[in-house]
Amino acid sequence: MSFATMPSSRTAWSSHNNNPVAAKQHMHQSTTSPARLPRRFFCAICVLLCLTGIGVWQAWPYLSARQTSLTLAPMVGGLDDCLQNIPDASLPASCLGPTGSAAPLVETTLARLGEVKSPALTMGYTLKAPLLDFLRADGTDWKVDADAVQRLANTIRDVHKPVVLYLFSTHFESGAPAEQALASDPINLAYSPKGPLPVDSYYGTRIYPWSVARTDNDISRRRQQVIEAISEAMCRLPDEAQERILGVTLLGEVHQLFPKFQSGMGFTEHYEVSDYSPASIAGFRDYLVQRFGKVETLNAALGSTFTDWNSVSPPDRNIRQEPLQHYWQHIDSFAHGTLPVSGWVAPAADTRAGLGTVHIYLNGQLLGRTPVGLGRQDVLDTVPELGSADLGWRQDLDFSSLPTGIHQLDMYLERGNQPLTHLGSRRISVVDSRQSTPTAMPMKKLPVAQESPATLRHYIDSPIEASSYFYNPLVPLWHAYRNAQVAHYLEHFGRIVHQSCLAKRPLYTHQLIPFSNPSWDAQKYAVDTSLHPMKGLHLGLSLYGESSYGSSFMHWLQGTRHTSYGVTEFHPLKAMPPHELAETLERHRLRGARFVSMFLDGRVNDKHSSSALSIFSFDPDNTRFGSGTLYESLKSVLASPQPLQDVP
Repeated sequence: MSFATMPSSRTAWSSHNNNPVAAKQHMHQSTTSPARLPRRFFCAICVLLCLTGIGVWQAWPYLSARQTSLTLAPMVGGLDDCLQNIPDASLPASCLGPTGSAAPLVETTLARLGEVKSPALTMGYTLKAPLLDFLRADGTDWKVDADAVQRLANTIRDVHKPVVLYLFSTHFESGAPAEQALASDPINLAYSPKGPLPVDSYYGTRIYPWSVARTDNDISRRRQQVIEAISEAMCRLPDEAQERILGVTLLGEVHQLFPKFQSGMGFTEHYEVSDYSPASIAGFRDYLVQRFGKVETLNAALGSTFTDWNSVSPPDRNIRQEPLQHYWQHIDSFAHGTLPVSGWVAPAADTRAGLGTVHIYLNGQLLGRTPVGLGRQDVLDTVPELGSADLGWRQDLDFSSLPTGIHQLDMYLERGNQPLTHLGSRRISVVDSRQSTPTAMPMKKLPVAQESPATLRHYIDSPIEASSYFYNPLVPLWHAYRNAQVAHYLEHFGRIVHQSCLAKRPLYTHQLIPFSNPSWDAQKYAVDTSLHPMKGLHLGLSLYGESSYGSSFMHWLQGTRHTSYGVTEFHPLKAMPPHELAETLERHRLRGARFVSMFLDGRVNDKHSSSALSIFSFDPDNTRFGSGTLYESLKSVLASPQPLQDVP
């Protein structure tokens, strides 16, 4: 589960100039070079075949997707009591004992959506298996409840629909007794520079700061213990039941953690990240040894003077807040060398003018243009009369190579046929490691523009006026290692799943994309590496808000080598009429999505099967984020026999 209240995608825009060379070739008959014509002809044919092959290769994901139906796989909630046979719960007879299953709950919940008549859609479901819930105390040990695992397998056996098996175990609590026991051992926890992170909360849900820095601790072994038991049960299913497993999603949103998870996602909070545990610090040194070989090579790359590898430690102090023994200790949200230039602009009264584009100038020279339209749910929550969350903009500035000095940023809005509007200026100081006093950089002439009218509502979030920035080249290495920890953790569990018959089924990650959020600090999460193709793992993503329906995610996807993906959590965070939801689903289908999963609260006899309801569920009674309207629109889309239409 994630509460991505401001999800969107920061898009890197670039123009590609094609400069074909037209040349006249005069071919002469010659007795001295009789092979020239055949060789040129042969080369031309080879080039043509290569270009054709490249074109087909690039287009194949979309061509093949057009022939594939998109599976809607709602994550049916309220099944845990049934699968675990919770003693205090009022359970139907179909749930009880080792022969029980949650199949009737799944079937009745899906049946409420009506018959599927859409030729492009198939109805399936996501079956969530909270791994730690399957553990039972056995003296000082923990054993897997074989009956509960069997009920999970029986559910897949009895529901004759495609299923995504979700092997869930992240920092979000599931209420398992094993969680508190595991959290009492610091070896299982991520560390900030101050020590083990405390148990946190996120919109009323407890968060356990499990470490991803190692796979030999108890939390990892317990996860493996349950995965192996579930895999064995799945492999005992009849072949036709196994064939219904459309895919397996792994663990959930795996990333590094930080204190105050609910409020600390941005750039303004006190900066602390993980993992500074002893094992992680030792691993960072090993990482540097493998990358540089000798400490002298590291010194040459950084300009540092470390005497040996033991003197190298991850950066862990903010130069503005704590005294440093040496500059290489400095770290904050910007020390890796980039800072966001970001803000928001209210929608235009005249919708024909469009959302607009922000032009960003650095010292009077155009730095870039970035479109308005990224998701800013935080702004909409604060100013609901704006009517839309799609009003954010952001472009990152690489200041690592800028000269020391005071630089000026100017932001302008281009919208429709209106003249440029000056949104504001910010002066920033780029400071060197000696903290020399910066001087103002020379300015070029800025473009002619009108001042911002009082009727235009807008704000520049970052950078803050007169802010200072320090680049520490050791910080990108630390972040690269933290990224590698996340990817290695996922790959470790991918290998465990692949040791069973589930290796025959596609195995997906279940990652969030924090870097795409204009007001989040993506470095805190360290997931970039895990979003690249990894051996044996397919891309699975949680998409909320604009990233679920807009162009930003699609632009990002186009720049990757992924040919297919799964949407493991889907919520537009706004009401959508049927045609708009249909267009969104078709857009994902055409671009390679194999399934789209949304939360759906389980129901029996028109009543919820559990009191544990998700604020993101598509449900007729859910008034949050347009969820009730989305439920009715989904029913209409499923019931329509008309082909889905994609509007670019």
